[in-house]
Amino acid sequence: MAIYKRGYRAWTGPLTPEWSRFLVVSRYAWRGLFRSRLLTAFFVLCFFYPVGAIATLYINHSPSVLSTFHLGQSSLMEISGQFFFIFLTVQGTLAFFLATFVGPGLVSPDLANGALPLYLCRPFSRAEYVLGKMFVQFLLLSLVTWAPGLLLFFVQSTLEGAGWMNAHWWILRALVLGSLVWILVLSLLTLALSAWVKWKIAAAGLMLAIVFIGAGFAQAINNILRTSGGTVVDLGSLITRVWCSLFRVESNVQLSPGAAWITLLVISGLCLLLLTKKLRAYEVVK
Repeated sequence: MAIYKRGYRAWTGPLTPEWSRFLVVSRYAWRGLFRSRLLTAFFVLCFFYPVGAIATLYINHSPSVLSTFHLGQSSLMEISGQFFFIFLTVQGTLAFFLATFVGPGLVSPDLANGALPLYLCRPFSRAEYVLGKMFVQFLLLSLVTWAPGLLLFFVQSTLEGAGWMNAHWWILRALVLGSLVWILVLSLLTLALSAWVKWKIAAAGLMLAIVFIGAGFAQAINNILRTSGGTVVDLGSLITRVWCSLFRVESNVQLSPGAAWITLLVISGLCLLLLTKKLRAYEVVK
């Protein structure tokens, strides 16, 4: 049949609600996430420490096990902000490597293959595209940071009693807020690098360089200039300072919590700016 004889009509089927359209991108990105056996194995490895921490809480409240170690009725360790700070530090480090592996592959294939115009020619904004890609990392990193942290907190509250929960509710806030800040920074940073460096391996290498070389560069600045201002280029020290303030733990990072918060917000803003510049429906090639 000739094209001019066809009668075209608008789609009359059900429409996806506007508020949840970004989940379409997340759903298809999530499908291919665990095709890599290496990623699957590492993701499973991320739960070893939470399982060990739960076992520690059980041993800490088991008189029979404590007597085996000749501790009598005393506890094996004190469960306080320090315990959960160490937990989030370990899980946050694993989340960093997880984001480094996953993040660069979320945007770069769309840009390398010219697929972005196919997204944006539909009733789909750049903000929804970025939100959809970020939600993949948010869900993935949440499963290894604040989600097991909450389980750990409620296990301790169950074993210790409601009085412990009432006295340590601020740990719950620190777990969630500290994890969300780290997830936001990692997600925006990996997406920005993925957008500007279209080669996945190069983007992952650049992510590692920013953290590890940045830490060495910050230390060199502090030693040469006899200042603590160089810490602003050390992403690990910045988030550690934020976590120490949230968990009420002494920190060896010579930087105020306010400065660390502001620096992380600036980094997130710069990543959003880079994404805005790169994610367009068309690209002018000179």
